[in-house]
Amino acid sequence: MQTEFKTSERSTIGVEWEFGLIEAETGKLSSSAPQVLAELSESGHGKEDVETKAHITNEFLQNTIECVTGVHHEVAQLSDELRDLVHRARKVTDDLGIELFCQGTHPFEDASSQPVTEGERYATLVERTQYWGRQMLIYGVHVHVGLDHVNKAMPVLDGLLNHMPDFLALSASSPFWSGLATGYASQRALVFQQLPTAGLPFQFPDWSGFENCVADMHKTGVIESVTEVRWDIRPVPRYGTIEMRVCDGMDSLAEVEAMTALTQCLVDDFSARLDTGEQIPTMQPWHIQENKWRAARYGLDAEIIYDAAGTERLVTDHLEETLNRLEPVAARLNCAAELAKVEDILRHGPGYKRQEKWAAESGGDLATVVLNSARRTRESTR
Repeated sequence: MQTEFKTSERSTIGVEWEFGLIEAETGKLSSSAPQVLAELSESGHGKEDVETKAHITNEFLQNTIECVTGVHHEVAQLSDELRDLVHRARKVTDDLGIELFCQGTHPFEDASSQPVTEGERYATLVERTQYWGRQMLIYGVHVHVGLDHVNKAMPVLDGLLNHMPDFLALSASSPFWSGLATGYASQRALVFQQLPTAGLPFQFPDWSGFENCVADMHKTGVIESVTEVRWDIRPVPRYGTIEMRVCDGMDSLAEVEAMTALTQCLVDDFSARLDTGEQIPTMQPWHIQENKWRAARYGLDAEIIYDAAGTERLVTDHLEETLNRLEPVAARLNCAAELAKVEDILRHGPGYKRQEKWAAESGGDLATVVLNSARRTRESTR
């Protein structure tokens, strides 16, 4: 079974930003996505952009909408489009008393009680996965980067896996689950990987290995389509992209810009190195698995394994080195300002640290945590 990879222009980018819909007064989730999307469609504010294909769409749960950009060359262009999509969504949500909320998961709502969006695809997922399928009260930010040749897909995936804990530690924003402090920076990362086709990707030396894996999963009834492969990092054949999906939801546009720039710069760097015949180093799967757990558990305080020899370093030290190395790449891609915002996250802390601080200051009131986060989103997208 062949899986055609539609090559795209090198290092072009697109982003999917998921939002929970919450009551503006209480912070409780609102299963109003069907109404919001219907009103957006009726008013014309939800209409897909003819040129870029940017749009607002539904997601797995009825409390969620997703802002999807078109394809762009520069992070600044993409950021402007995300801001516009959020403004369009608010033309409906503001009138309904709804705020947009994006962190890795909702801190206090019960996951299993959330209504699922109607449709055969989602119904099949719940029927197959049962308890864990009903726990997917999670929000993320997904970044696509274009690849100009199918032979780059697997090596670039390997390269990004080496940096996977960097992304997870920087974006971690789900320390609470069902009203409890979990002790993890990212509860979302551990919840999502319970689905049978989610979690860390398998690694293959070439595209045919991926094709064979997809064919086997299809033959044995694991998937109906390659789109059901929900790995933390995955190739997307129909777009010709590599997609970074490990990030928790982020509540500010600046953080989304930072993660987008970091992904774009790394992928472009790998692509350039492959063009010169260089091989991208890989690590043992057990190192990668351990790294994901450490980043989910400790966030920016994690000590990470960074090579096949088992060398360990603080994730913050490795990120500083990575940012310095990527400076010329960022200059070439015109995203130096956005890449520098990674340093702001290192300086001020990711979402999980803010949530823990807000919870402590409010005496454990998690509704305050939700509303503070939603306010931050609104301020960052003005």
